Amino acid sequence: MKKLIKKKVIVPVLAVAILIGASSFSLKSDFFEIAKQIEIFTTLFKELNMNYVDETNPAELMDSAIKSMLDELDPYTRFLNEQDVEAYKINNAGEYSGIGALVRSYESKLLIVEPYKGYAADKAGLKAGDEIIKIGETNVADFDDDAGELLKGANNTSVNVTFVRQGQTKTANITREGVEVDAVPFYDMIDETTGYIVLSRFNQKASDQTKSAIQDLKGKGAKKLVLDLRGNPGGLLSEAINVTNLFVPKGELIVTTKSKVKKFNQEYRTKNQPEDLDIPLVVLVDGKSASASEIVSGGLQDLDRAVVMGARSFGKGLVQRPLKLTYGTQLKVTISRYYTPSGRCIQSLDYWNRDEQGNAVRNTNFHEFTTKNGRKVWDGGGVMPDVVINSLKTNSLINSLQENNIVFDFATDFYYDHNFSNLDDFAFSDADYTAFKNYAKEQNFTFQTKTEELLEQSINGDESLLGSEVQEKYKDLLLAVNRGKINALDTYKEELKKGLEDEIITRYFYREGLYKYYLNHDDAILAATALLDDSSKYNEILK
Repeated sequence: MKKLIKKKVIVPVLAVAILIGASSFSLKSDFFEIAKQIEIFTTLFKELNMNYVDETNPAELMDSAIKSMLDELDPYTRFLNEQDVEAYKINNAGEYSGIGALVRSYESKLLIVEPYKGYAADKAGLKAGDEIIKIGETNVADFDDDAGELLKGANNTSVNVTFVRQGQTKTANITREGVEVDAVPFYDMIDETTGYIVLSRFNQKASDQTKSAIQDLKGKGAKKLVLDLRGNPGGLLSEAINVTNLFVPKGELIVTTKSKVKKFNQEYRTKNQPEDLDIPLVVLVDGKSASASEIVSGGLQDLDRAVVMGARSFGKGLVQRPLKLTYGTQLKVTISRYYTPSGRCIQSLDYWNRDEQGNAVRNTNFHEFTTKNGRKVWDGGGVMPDVVINSLKTNSLINSLQENNIVFDFATDFYYDHNFSNLDDFAFSDADYTAFKNYAKEQNFTFQTKTEELLEQSINGDESLLGSEVQEKYKDLLLAVNRGKINALDTYKEELKKGLEDEIITRYFYREGLYKYYLNHDDAILAATALLDDSSKYNEILK
Protein backbone atom coordinates (compact mmCIF):
# COMPACT_ATOMS: atom_id res chain seq x y z
CA MET A 1 0.00 0.00 0.00
CA LYS A 2 2.85 2.38 0.86
CA LYS A 3 4.39 2.02 -2.61
CA LEU A 4 1.05 2.99 -4.18
CA ILE A 5 0.74 5.99 -1.88
CA LYS A 6 4.26 7.03 -2.78
CA LYS A 7 3.46 7.04 -6.50
CA LYS A 8 0.29 9.07 -5.97
CA VAL A 9 1.93 11.66 -3.75
CA ILE A 10 5.03 12.15 -5.87
CA VAL A 11 3.09 13.67 -8.77
CA PRO A 12 2.20 17.01 -7.17
CA VAL A 13 5.57 17.27 -5.46
CA LEU A 14 7.42 16.72 -8.73
CA ALA A 15 5.36 19.39 -10.41
CA VAL A 16 6.49 21.89 -7.80
CA ALA A 17 10.05 20.60 -8.03
CA ILE A 18 10.15 21.19 -11.77
CA LEU A 19 8.66 24.66 -11.25
CA ILE A 20 11.40 25.46 -8.77
CA GLY A 21 14.04 24.07 -11.08
CA ALA A 22 12.83 26.15 -14.00
CA SER A 23 12.52 29.30 -11.89
CA SER A 24 15.88 28.89 -10.19
CA PHE A 25 17.64 28.05 -13.42
CA SER A 26 16.37 31.08 -15.30
CA LEU A 27 16.38 33.62 -12.46
CA LYS A 28 19.41 32.69 -10.40
CA SER A 29 20.28 36.36 -9.89
CA ASP A 30 16.80 37.23 -8.62
CA PHE A 31 17.08 36.33 -4.93
CA PHE A 32 13.53 37.40 -4.18
CA GLU A 33 12.13 34.95 -6.71
CA ILE A 34 14.27 32.15 -5.29
CA ALA A 35 13.11 32.91 -1.74
CA LYS A 36 9.50 33.10 -2.91
CA GLN A 37 9.61 29.72 -4.64
CA ILE A 38 11.33 28.08 -1.66
CA GLU A 39 8.63 29.44 0.66
CA ILE A 40 5.87 28.12 -1.62
CA PHE A 41 7.49 24.71 -1.75
CA THR A 42 8.10 24.57 2.00
CA THR A 43 4.49 25.45 2.71
CA LEU A 44 3.20 22.90 0.21
CA PHE A 45 5.49 20.18 1.52
CA LYS A 46 4.43 20.78 5.11
CA GLU A 47 0.70 20.86 4.34
CA LEU A 48 0.92 17.79 2.11
CA ASN A 49 2.60 15.65 4.76
CA MET A 50 0.27 16.88 7.52
CA ASN A 51 -3.02 16.54 5.66
CA TYR A 52 -2.69 13.77 3.07
CA VAL A 53 -5.27 11.02 3.58
CA ASP A 54 -2.68 8.25 4.14
CA GLU A 55 0.75 8.07 5.72
CA THR A 56 3.54 9.64 3.71
CA ASN A 57 7.32 9.31 3.79
CA PRO A 58 8.77 12.87 3.85
CA ALA A 59 12.35 11.71 3.18
CA GLU A 60 11.39 9.71 0.08
CA LEU A 61 9.15 12.48 -1.22
CA MET A 62 11.89 15.08 -0.86
CA ASP A 63 14.50 12.81 -2.44
CA SER A 64 12.23 12.27 -5.45
CA ALA A 65 11.44 15.97 -5.73
CA ILE A 66 15.09 17.01 -5.70
CA LYS A 67 16.14 14.38 -8.24
CA SER A 68 13.26 15.28 -10.58
CA MET A 69 14.26 18.94 -10.42
CA LEU A 70 17.86 18.09 -11.32
CA ASP A 71 16.70 15.90 -14.21
CA GLU A 72 15.76 19.14 -15.96
CA LEU A 73 19.46 20.02 -16.17
CA ASP A 74 22.19 17.52 -17.15
CA PRO A 75 22.84 13.93 -16.00
CA TYR A 76 25.99 14.92 -14.10
CA THR A 77 24.33 17.39 -11.72
CA ARG A 78 23.19 15.12 -8.90
CA PHE A 79 22.06 15.21 -5.30
CA LEU A 80 24.23 12.95 -3.14
CA ASN A 81 22.77 11.60 0.08
CA GLU A 82 25.06 10.36 2.86
CA GLN A 83 25.55 6.97 1.17
CA ASP A 84 26.20 8.58 -2.22
CA VAL A 85 28.82 10.88 -0.70
CA GLU A 86 30.67 7.91 0.74
CA ALA A 87 30.53 6.06 -2.59
CA TYR A 88 31.85 9.18 -4.36
CA LYS A 89 34.82 9.33 -1.98
CA ILE A 90 35.54 5.62 -2.44
CA ASN A 91 35.47 5.97 -6.23
CA ASN A 92 38.06 8.74 -6.15
CA ALA A 93 40.26 7.11 -3.51
CA GLY A 94 40.41 3.74 -5.25
CA GLU A 95 39.88 1.75 -2.04
CA TYR A 96 36.83 0.23 -0.34
CA SER A 97 35.76 -2.77 1.71
CA GLY A 98 33.42 -5.32 0.15
CA ILE A 99 33.26 -8.54 -1.82
CA GLY A 100 35.50 -7.44 -4.69
CA ALA A 101 33.18 -7.63 -7.69
CA LEU A 102 31.57 -5.33 -10.23
CA VAL A 103 27.80 -5.61 -9.81
CA ARG A 104 24.92 -4.09 -11.76
CA SER A 105 21.49 -3.36 -10.31
CA TYR A 106 18.53 -3.27 -12.68
CA GLU A 107 14.87 -4.33 -12.82
CA SER A 108 14.92 -5.56 -9.19
CA LYS A 109 17.92 -7.72 -10.03
CA LEU A 110 21.51 -7.65 -8.85
CA LEU A 111 23.90 -9.15 -11.36
CA ILE A 112 27.55 -10.09 -10.93
CA VAL A 113 29.22 -8.47 -13.94
CA GLU A 114 32.83 -9.28 -13.06
CA PRO A 115 34.43 -10.82 -9.98
CA TYR A 116 37.91 -9.41 -9.39
CA LYS A 117 40.67 -11.99 -9.46
CA GLY A 118 41.76 -13.16 -6.02
CA TYR A 119 39.21 -11.14 -4.06
CA ALA A 120 36.40 -12.38 -1.80
CA ALA A 121 33.70 -12.97 -4.43
CA ASP A 122 36.16 -14.84 -6.62
CA LYS A 123 37.40 -16.97 -3.72
CA ALA A 124 33.79 -17.77 -2.81
CA GLY A 125 33.18 -19.06 -6.34
CA LEU A 126 30.92 -16.33 -7.73
CA LYS A 127 30.97 -15.94 -11.51
CA ALA A 128 29.92 -13.28 -14.01
CA GLY A 129 26.25 -13.82 -14.82
CA ASP A 130 25.27 -14.95 -11.33
CA GLU A 131 22.03 -13.20 -10.31
CA ILE A 132 21.95 -12.41 -6.59
CA ILE A 133 18.38 -12.73 -5.28
CA LYS A 134 19.01 -12.50 -1.54
CA ILE A 135 21.62 -10.79 0.67
CA GLY A 136 21.44 -11.98 4.24
CA GLU A 137 17.72 -11.92 5.04
CA THR A 138 16.94 -9.23 2.48
CA ASN A 139 15.29 -10.12 -0.82
CA VAL A 140 16.84 -8.01 -3.57
CA ALA A 141 13.47 -7.63 -5.35
CA ASP A 142 11.98 -6.03 -2.22
CA PHE A 143 14.86 -3.60 -1.61
CA ASP A 144 14.05 -0.10 -2.90
CA ASP A 145 17.60 1.29 -2.90
CA ASP A 146 20.75 -0.05 -4.59
CA ALA A 147 21.05 -3.57 -3.16
CA GLY A 148 24.73 -3.58 -4.12
CA GLU A 149 25.42 -1.39 -1.09
CA LEU A 150 24.46 -4.34 1.14
CA LEU A 151 27.50 -6.21 -0.16
CA LYS A 152 29.84 -3.57 1.27
CA GLY A 153 30.89 -3.53 4.91
CA ALA A 154 33.79 -3.66 7.34
CA ASN A 155 36.79 -5.92 6.73
CA ASN A 156 36.45 -9.51 7.95
CA THR A 157 32.66 -9.34 8.29
CA SER A 158 30.64 -12.01 6.52
CA VAL A 159 27.62 -11.83 4.25
CA ASN A 160 25.46 -14.70 3.00
CA VAL A 161 24.23 -14.43 -0.58
CA THR A 162 21.72 -16.52 -2.47
CA PHE A 163 22.09 -16.47 -6.23
CA VAL A 164 20.81 -18.13 -9.39
CA ARG A 165 23.27 -19.64 -11.88
CA GLN A 166 22.03 -21.24 -15.10
CA GLY A 167 18.64 -21.88 -13.51
CA GLN A 168 19.99 -23.37 -10.28
CA THR A 169 19.75 -21.62 -6.90
CA LYS A 170 22.99 -21.61 -4.88
CA THR A 171 24.31 -19.95 -1.72
CA ALA A 172 27.71 -18.63 -0.67
CA ASN A 173 29.19 -17.11 2.46
CA ILE A 174 31.57 -14.27 1.60
CA THR A 175 34.04 -12.60 3.95
CA ARG A 176 34.43 -8.94 3.06
CA GLU A 177 37.91 -7.48 2.65
CA GLY A 178 39.69 -4.36 1.51
CA VAL A 179 39.60 -3.89 -2.26
CA GLU A 180 42.25 -1.93 -4.13
CA VAL A 181 40.94 -0.30 -7.31
CA ASP A 182 44.01 0.28 -9.46
CA ALA A 183 44.00 3.10 -11.99
CA VAL A 184 46.55 1.09 -14.00
CA PRO A 185 45.34 -2.53 -13.82
CA PHE A 186 47.84 -3.78 -16.41
CA TYR A 187 51.01 -2.89 -18.25
CA ASP A 188 53.50 -4.98 -20.24
CA MET A 189 55.77 -5.03 -23.25
CA ILE A 190 54.10 -5.52 -26.65
CA ASP A 191 57.44 -6.33 -28.22
CA GLU A 192 61.10 -5.68 -27.37
CA THR A 193 60.82 -1.91 -27.75
CA THR A 194 57.12 -1.03 -27.30
CA GLY A 195 55.43 -0.67 -23.92
CA TYR A 196 51.70 -0.87 -23.28
CA ILE A 197 49.82 0.78 -20.38
CA VAL A 198 46.12 0.45 -19.55
CA LEU A 199 44.80 3.49 -17.65
CA SER A 200 41.25 2.51 -16.69
CA ARG A 201 40.20 5.39 -14.38
CA PHE A 202 41.38 8.72 -13.03
CA ASN A 203 41.32 8.20 -9.28
CA GLN A 204 43.97 9.48 -6.87
CA LYS A 205 46.39 6.76 -8.00
CA ALA A 206 46.28 7.54 -11.72
CA SER A 207 49.38 9.66 -12.31
CA ASP A 208 51.60 7.85 -9.80
CA GLN A 209 50.73 4.42 -11.19
CA THR A 210 51.13 5.60 -14.79
CA LYS A 211 54.52 7.10 -13.94
CA SER A 212 55.67 3.89 -12.24
CA ALA A 213 54.51 1.85 -15.25
CA ILE A 214 56.46 4.10 -17.63
CA GLN A 215 59.61 3.77 -15.55
CA ASP A 216 59.30 0.00 -15.29
CA LEU A 217 58.66 -0.43 -19.00
CA LYS A 218 61.58 1.81 -19.95
CA GLY A 219 63.72 -0.32 -17.66
CA LYS A 220 62.64 -3.32 -19.74
CA GLY A 221 63.68 -1.61 -22.97
CA ALA A 222 60.60 0.39 -23.99
CA LYS A 223 61.45 3.14 -26.46
CA LYS A 224 57.83 3.67 -27.59
CA LEU A 225 54.55 3.68 -25.66
CA VAL A 226 50.88 2.88 -26.18
CA LEU A 227 48.57 4.44 -23.56
CA ASP A 228 45.16 2.76 -23.60
CA LEU A 229 42.25 4.97 -22.43
CA ARG A 230 39.49 2.89 -24.02
CA GLY A 231 36.52 2.48 -21.72
CA ASN A 232 37.95 4.97 -19.21
CA PRO A 233 34.99 7.06 -17.95
CA GLY A 234 37.16 9.77 -16.38
CA GLY A 235 37.52 10.97 -12.81
CA LEU A 236 39.63 13.64 -11.16
CA LEU A 237 40.56 16.69 -13.23
CA SER A 238 43.80 17.13 -11.27
CA GLU A 239 44.90 13.61 -12.19
CA ALA A 240 44.17 14.23 -15.86
CA ILE A 241 46.51 17.23 -15.71
CA ASN A 242 49.18 15.20 -13.90
CA VAL A 243 49.01 12.30 -16.37
CA THR A 244 49.34 14.70 -19.30
CA ASN A 245 52.24 16.33 -17.45
CA LEU A 246 54.19 13.06 -17.68
CA PHE A 247 54.68 13.77 -21.38
CA VAL A 248 54.72 17.59 -21.67
CA PRO A 249 56.83 20.34 -20.05
CA LYS A 250 56.13 22.11 -16.79
CA GLY A 251 53.97 25.24 -17.24
CA GLU A 252 52.05 23.96 -20.30
CA LEU A 253 48.37 24.96 -20.53
CA ILE A 254 46.23 21.79 -20.58
CA VAL A 255 42.69 22.89 -19.69
CA THR A 256 40.74 26.12 -19.44
CA THR A 257 37.40 26.14 -17.63
CA LYS A 258 34.73 28.76 -18.36
CA SER A 259 31.67 29.45 -16.23
CA LYS A 260 29.19 32.21 -15.52
CA VAL A 261 30.64 32.22 -11.97
CA LYS A 262 33.89 34.14 -12.25
CA LYS A 263 35.81 32.15 -9.62
CA PHE A 264 35.31 28.96 -11.66
CA ASN A 265 37.07 30.47 -14.69
CA GLN A 266 40.52 28.95 -14.42
CA GLU A 267 43.55 27.88 -16.40
CA TYR A 268 45.16 24.56 -15.46
CA ARG A 269 48.84 24.21 -16.28
CA THR A 270 51.29 21.43 -15.64
CA LYS A 271 53.21 21.87 -12.37
CA ASN A 272 55.84 19.13 -12.42
CA GLN A 273 58.86 18.10 -14.41
CA PRO A 274 57.84 15.61 -17.13
CA GLU A 275 58.76 11.95 -17.14
CA ASP A 276 59.62 11.82 -20.86
CA LEU A 277 59.22 14.58 -23.45
CA ASP A 278 60.45 12.60 -26.45
CA ILE A 279 59.25 9.01 -26.29
CA PRO A 280 56.90 8.32 -29.25
CA LEU A 281 53.37 7.91 -27.91
CA VAL A 282 50.05 6.57 -29.21
CA VAL A 283 46.86 7.12 -27.17
CA LEU A 284 43.91 4.77 -27.75
CA VAL A 285 40.32 6.02 -27.23
CA ASP A 286 36.82 4.80 -28.01
CA GLY A 287 33.20 5.83 -27.49
CA LYS A 288 33.43 5.09 -23.77
CA SER A 289 36.50 7.27 -23.18
CA ALA A 290 35.08 10.32 -21.42
CA SER A 291 35.84 13.41 -19.36
CA ALA A 292 39.37 13.16 -17.92
CA SER A 293 40.24 10.68 -20.68
CA GLU A 294 39.32 13.34 -23.21
CA ILE A 295 41.35 15.97 -21.38
CA VAL A 296 44.44 13.76 -21.69
CA SER A 297 43.85 12.57 -25.27
CA GLY A 298 42.63 15.99 -26.46
CA GLY A 299 45.49 17.81 -24.73
CA LEU A 300 48.18 15.51 -26.10
CA GLN A 301 46.59 15.79 -29.55
CA ASP A 302 46.41 19.60 -29.44
CA LEU A 303 50.04 19.81 -28.33
CA ASP A 304 51.08 17.34 -31.06
CA ARG A 305 52.65 15.18 -28.38
CA ALA A 306 50.85 11.94 -29.31
CA VAL A 307 48.96 10.31 -32.13
CA VAL A 308 45.40 9.52 -31.06
CA MET A 309 43.99 6.29 -32.50
CA GLY A 310 40.67 4.43 -32.16
CA ALA A 311 37.12 5.79 -32.41
CA ARG A 312 35.54 9.13 -31.56
CA SER A 313 35.42 9.58 -27.77
CA PHE A 314 32.26 10.11 -25.73
CA GLY A 315 32.20 13.92 -25.69
CA LYS A 316 31.87 15.09 -22.10
CA GLY A 317 33.17 18.64 -21.84
CA LEU A 318 31.52 19.55 -18.54
CA VAL A 319 33.17 19.98 -15.14
CA GLN A 320 31.47 19.06 -11.84
CA ARG A 321 32.26 20.11 -8.29
CA PRO A 322 30.76 18.66 -5.08
CA LEU A 323 29.22 21.36 -2.88
CA LYS A 324 28.53 20.51 0.77
CA LEU A 325 24.95 20.73 1.99
CA THR A 326 23.46 19.98 5.41
CA TYR A 327 23.32 16.61 7.21
CA GLY A 328 26.28 15.17 5.33
CA THR A 329 24.71 15.52 1.88
CA GLN A 330 26.22 17.15 -1.20
CA LEU A 331 25.26 18.60 -4.55
CA LYS A 332 27.53 17.49 -7.38
CA VAL A 333 26.88 20.33 -9.77
CA THR A 334 28.11 21.19 -13.26
CA ILE A 335 29.98 24.44 -12.75
CA SER A 336 31.73 25.00 -16.08
CA ARG A 337 32.73 23.75 -19.50
CA TYR A 338 36.32 22.81 -20.16
CA TYR A 339 38.42 23.65 -23.20
CA THR A 340 41.52 21.90 -24.54
CA PRO A 341 44.76 23.78 -25.33
CA SER A 342 43.56 24.65 -28.86
CA GLY A 343 40.42 26.24 -27.37
CA ARG A 344 37.87 23.59 -28.30
CA CYS A 345 35.11 22.22 -26.08
CA ILE A 346 34.42 18.60 -26.92
CA GLN A 347 30.94 18.46 -25.31
CA SER A 348 28.78 16.33 -27.58
CA LEU A 349 25.24 16.66 -26.19
CA ASP A 350 23.39 19.91 -25.61
CA TYR A 351 21.27 19.36 -22.49
CA TRP A 352 19.87 22.88 -22.57
CA ASN A 353 18.23 22.60 -26.01
CA ARG A 354 16.19 19.41 -26.14
CA ASP A 355 14.05 17.84 -28.87
CA GLU A 356 10.29 17.26 -28.71
CA GLN A 357 10.81 14.04 -26.74
CA GLY A 358 12.92 15.85 -24.15
CA ASN A 359 16.19 14.26 -25.25
CA ALA A 360 19.42 16.23 -25.38
CA VAL A 361 20.34 17.39 -28.88
CA ARG A 362 23.64 16.23 -30.35
CA ASN A 363 25.94 19.00 -31.56
CA THR A 364 26.28 19.03 -35.35
CA ASN A 365 27.75 22.49 -35.88
CA PHE A 366 31.48 21.83 -35.47
CA HIS A 367 34.12 24.55 -35.40
CA GLU A 368 37.66 24.22 -36.66
CA PHE A 369 40.71 24.72 -34.43
CA THR A 370 44.41 24.12 -34.92
CA THR A 371 46.98 22.21 -32.92
CA LYS A 372 50.38 23.53 -31.90
CA ASN A 373 51.80 22.46 -35.27
CA GLY A 374 48.82 23.80 -37.21
CA ARG A 375 46.90 20.56 -37.72
CA LYS A 376 43.11 20.88 -37.99
CA VAL A 377 40.91 19.59 -35.14
CA TRP A 378 37.23 20.16 -34.35
CA ASP A 379 35.05 20.74 -31.31
CA GLY A 380 31.57 19.61 -30.37
CA GLY A 381 31.71 15.85 -30.72
CA GLY A 382 34.34 14.24 -28.55
CA VAL A 383 37.98 13.75 -29.53
CA MET A 384 38.25 12.57 -33.12
CA PRO A 385 41.25 10.22 -33.53
CA ASP A 386 44.05 11.02 -35.94
CA VAL A 387 43.79 7.40 -37.09
CA VAL A 388 40.41 5.65 -36.99
CA ILE A 389 40.17 1.94 -36.10
CA ASN A 390 36.95 0.66 -37.66
CA SER A 391 36.46 -2.25 -35.25
CA LEU A 392 36.14 0.23 -32.37
CA LYS A 393 33.24 2.12 -33.90
CA THR A 394 29.80 1.72 -32.42
CA ASN A 395 26.21 2.26 -33.56
CA SER A 396 22.62 1.76 -32.39
CA LEU A 397 22.73 -1.99 -33.13
CA ILE A 398 25.87 -2.59 -31.08
CA ASN A 399 24.63 -0.35 -28.28
CA SER A 400 21.28 -2.14 -28.18
CA LEU A 401 22.91 -5.58 -28.00
CA GLN A 402 25.04 -4.35 -25.10
CA GLU A 403 22.27 -2.50 -23.26
CA ASN A 404 19.86 -5.43 -23.53
CA ASN A 405 22.52 -7.79 -22.15
CA ILE A 406 22.44 -9.92 -25.33
CA VAL A 407 26.25 -10.01 -25.55
CA PHE A 408 26.62 -10.49 -21.79
CA ASP A 409 24.09 -13.33 -21.56
CA PHE A 410 25.49 -15.12 -24.61
CA ALA A 411 28.98 -14.93 -23.06
CA THR A 412 27.61 -16.46 -19.86
CA ASP A 413 26.12 -19.42 -21.74
CA PHE A 414 29.28 -19.77 -23.85
CA TYR A 415 31.41 -19.98 -20.71
CA TYR A 416 29.43 -22.91 -19.32
CA ASP A 417 29.34 -24.70 -22.70
CA HIS A 418 33.05 -24.44 -23.53
CA ASN A 419 36.28 -25.12 -21.72
CA PHE A 420 39.51 -23.17 -22.24
CA SER A 421 42.26 -23.74 -19.70
CA ASN A 422 44.95 -21.86 -21.63
CA LEU A 423 44.71 -18.36 -23.12
CA ASP A 424 46.72 -19.45 -26.17
CA ASP A 425 44.05 -22.03 -26.96
CA PHE A 426 41.20 -19.55 -26.97
CA ALA A 427 39.38 -19.05 -30.26
CA PHE A 428 36.00 -17.60 -31.22
CA SER A 429 35.15 -19.23 -34.54
CA ASP A 430 32.76 -18.29 -37.34
CA ALA A 431 30.51 -21.10 -36.12
CA ASP A 432 30.47 -19.45 -32.68
CA TYR A 433 29.48 -16.15 -34.26
CA THR A 434 26.68 -17.85 -36.18
CA ALA A 435 25.47 -19.24 -32.85
CA PHE A 436 25.49 -15.70 -31.47
CA LYS A 437 23.45 -14.38 -34.41
CA ASN A 438 20.85 -17.08 -33.88
CA TYR A 439 20.80 -16.32 -30.15
CA ALA A 440 20.34 -12.59 -30.78
CA LYS A 441 17.42 -13.22 -33.15
CA GLU A 442 15.74 -15.49 -30.60
CA GLN A 443 15.84 -12.77 -27.93
CA ASN A 444 13.58 -10.47 -29.98
CA PHE A 445 15.51 -7.41 -28.86
CA THR A 446 14.35 -4.12 -30.32
CA PHE A 447 15.96 -0.81 -31.13
CA GLN A 448 15.03 2.12 -33.33
CA THR A 449 17.32 3.53 -35.99
CA LYS A 450 17.28 7.21 -36.92
CA THR A 451 15.75 6.25 -40.28
CA GLU A 452 12.84 4.46 -38.58
CA GLU A 453 12.31 7.41 -36.26
CA LEU A 454 12.10 9.85 -39.18
CA LEU A 455 9.81 7.56 -41.18
CA GLU A 456 7.41 7.10 -38.27
CA GLN A 457 7.35 10.85 -37.68
CA SER A 458 6.53 11.40 -41.34
CA ILE A 459 3.69 8.86 -41.29
CA ASN A 460 2.20 10.14 -38.04
CA GLY A 461 2.65 13.78 -38.93
CA ASP A 462 1.17 13.67 -42.46
CA GLU A 463 -1.25 10.74 -42.12
CA SER A 464 -4.27 12.81 -43.12
CA LEU A 465 -2.49 14.09 -46.25
CA LEU A 466 -1.15 10.73 -47.46
CA GLY A 467 -3.20 8.28 -49.43
CA SER A 468 -3.44 4.61 -48.44
CA GLU A 469 -1.00 3.61 -51.19
CA VAL A 470 1.70 5.98 -49.90
CA GLN A 471 1.12 4.85 -46.32
CA GLU A 472 1.54 1.21 -47.37
CA LYS A 473 4.82 2.02 -49.12
CA TYR A 474 6.03 3.74 -45.95
CA LYS A 475 5.19 0.60 -43.98
CA ASP A 476 6.99 -1.59 -46.54
CA LEU A 477 10.02 0.65 -46.17
CA LEU A 478 9.90 0.27 -42.40
CA LEU A 479 9.80 -3.51 -42.79
CA ALA A 480 12.80 -3.34 -45.13
CA VAL A 481 14.70 -1.29 -42.56
CA ASN A 482 13.86 -3.89 -39.92
CA ARG A 483 15.20 -6.69 -42.11
CA GLY A 484 18.31 -4.61 -42.68
CA LYS A 485 18.87 -4.46 -38.92
CA ILE A 486 19.07 -8.24 -38.80
CA ASN A 487 21.48 -8.27 -41.75
CA ALA A 488 23.58 -5.73 -39.86
CA LEU A 489 24.70 -8.58 -37.60
CA ASP A 490 26.84 -9.63 -40.58
CA THR A 491 27.80 -6.09 -41.59
CA TYR A 492 29.23 -5.34 -38.15
CA LYS A 493 30.65 -8.78 -37.49
CA GLU A 494 34.16 -7.57 -36.58
CA GLU A 495 32.90 -4.93 -34.15
CA LEU A 496 30.52 -7.36 -32.46
CA LYS A 497 33.06 -10.18 -32.45
CA LYS A 498 35.49 -7.99 -30.54
CA GLY A 499 32.87 -7.21 -27.91
CA LEU A 500 32.04 -10.90 -27.58
CA GLU A 501 35.69 -11.91 -27.26
CA ASP A 502 36.27 -9.24 -24.60
CA GLU A 503 33.32 -10.49 -22.55
CA ILE A 504 34.14 -14.18 -22.95
CA ILE A 505 37.88 -14.02 -22.31
CA THR A 506 37.30 -12.12 -19.07
CA ARG A 507 35.14 -15.05 -17.86
CA TYR A 508 37.99 -17.52 -18.24
CA PHE A 509 41.13 -15.47 -17.62
CA TYR A 510 39.95 -12.34 -15.79
CA ARG A 511 40.78 -8.79 -16.85
CA GLU A 512 44.51 -9.51 -16.80
CA GLY A 513 44.06 -12.31 -19.33
CA LEU A 514 42.07 -10.03 -21.62
CA TYR A 515 44.87 -7.45 -21.68
CA LYS A 516 47.44 -10.16 -22.39
CA TYR A 517 45.26 -11.37 -25.26
CA TYR A 518 45.12 -7.81 -26.59
CA LEU A 519 48.90 -7.64 -27.00
CA ASN A 520 48.81 -10.01 -29.98
CA HIS A 521 45.20 -9.89 -31.19
CA ASP A 522 43.70 -6.42 -30.68
CA ASP A 523 43.28 -4.38 -33.89
CA ALA A 524 44.01 -1.05 -32.23
CA ILE A 525 47.18 -2.27 -30.48
CA LEU A 526 48.46 -3.95 -33.64
CA ALA A 527 47.83 -0.76 -35.63
CA ALA A 528 49.46 1.40 -32.93
CA THR A 529 52.53 -0.84 -32.84
CA ALA A 530 52.85 -0.73 -36.62
CA LEU A 531 52.60 3.07 -36.61
CA LEU A 532 55.24 3.42 -33.88
CA ASP A 533 57.53 1.15 -35.91
CA ASP A 534 57.19 3.56 -38.85
CA SER A 535 58.76 6.73 -37.47
CA SER A 536 58.38 8.67 -40.73
CA LYS A 537 54.63 8.01 -40.85
CA TYR A 538 54.28 8.80 -37.12
CA ASN A 539 56.08 12.13 -37.55
CA GLU A 540 54.15 12.93 -40.71
CA ILE A 541 50.83 12.66 -38.84
CA LEU A 542 52.02 15.10 -36.16
CA LYS A 543 53.34 17.69 -38.61
